[in-house]
Amino acid sequence: MSHDELYMQRCIDLARLGLGSTAPNPMVGAVVVHNGRIIGEGYHRHCGDHHAEVRAIMSVTNEQLLKKSTLFVSLEPCCHHGKTPPCTDLIIEKGIPAIVIGTADPYDEVAGKGIARLRGHGCNVKVGVMKDACRQLNKRFFTFHEKKRPYIILKWAQTADSFIDAEREPGAEKQPNWITSEKLRILVHKWRSEEQAIMVGTRTALKDNPKLNIRDWHGPSPTRIVLDRELKLPASIHLLDNSQVTIVVNEKIEKTGGKTRYMKLPFNDMLLHALTGRLYEEGLQSLFVEGGRQLLQSFIDQNLWDEARVFTGTGFFGRGVAAPNIPAQKPVSQIIIGQEVFYCFRNA
Repeated sequence: MSHDELYMQRCIDLARLGLGSTAPNPMVGAVVVHNGRIIGEGYHRHCGDHHAEVRAIMSVTNEQLLKKSTLFVSLEPCCHHGKTPPCTDLIIEKGIPAIVIGTADPYDEVAGKGIARLRGHGCNVKVGVMKDACRQLNKRFFTFHEKKRPYIILKWAQTADSFIDAEREPGAEKQPNWITSEKLRILVHKWRSEEQAIMVGTRTALKDNPKLNIRDWHGPSPTRIVLDRELKLPASIHLLDNSQVTIVVNEKIEKTGGKTRYMKLPFNDMLLHALTGRLYEEGLQSLFVEGGRQLLQSFIDQNLWDEARVFTGTGFFGRGVAAPNIPAQKPVSQIIIGQEVFYCFRNA
């Protein structure tokens, strides 16, 4: 790696510390370098707090060194007034002569304007160092602003013979068929804490009665979304317990009651596109789909997904509900966790 890449990698590592707490803002890391040595660093901790550039600059003990330093930042500095003042103004005020930026910001209020402002005040600005890694860091943020929908993650567990469930009827006494170990369920709860919304279909809500919270982890619980076309889900299920924000997608009513909201949408071939469009309008940047085969396959068939996280266990069902099928895709990563195998797919 070049020196620029080493410092940018540090920015990325710092930025990741804000995972799950910065939305709707992106994760950003920044370091101040003087004569080949990092003299200040920071990251964006949560929405409304100081941005990474501000924290990095504030952490420098000898402010005079800033005029002879280079600021590295994983995302283009903002140039507009939001919940905090523009970062470009502080950079210019402190006289930092050189700025290295990982990638431009897709948000309309910035989108190259921060770079132009810095250059307009005589700063030497370099853009695109580790660009792909910096975009991947904020995959949710970039997808939201560029595709006008949330970043969509599909998740399921399947047996060694490729079934996600044994044959069960909704309301049957038989409990959910666990395919993976308890440790992996803890990991899934961690993943839930990193996303803004989580979704299941009607059959999963009836058969498994999931809570869709993060009881085995810590952090904010995502907004729950459940499909209930005819509003036939019983009020006794966990998803309607008002313990966290829940959106019930249906064809009948649009209203809010407590933490439960009813979103009226037509249940036709464009349902998922209409839903993700509404989630975009409401500022939800990511969607974690934990539904059954029908819902998961619908997202795949409509090419409305960005990432799939698939666990394969060691057990066999022999027959049951077949796992979703991702055609012509190879996993980008494969990890053995205990006796199970985790595969990650990305929709290129």
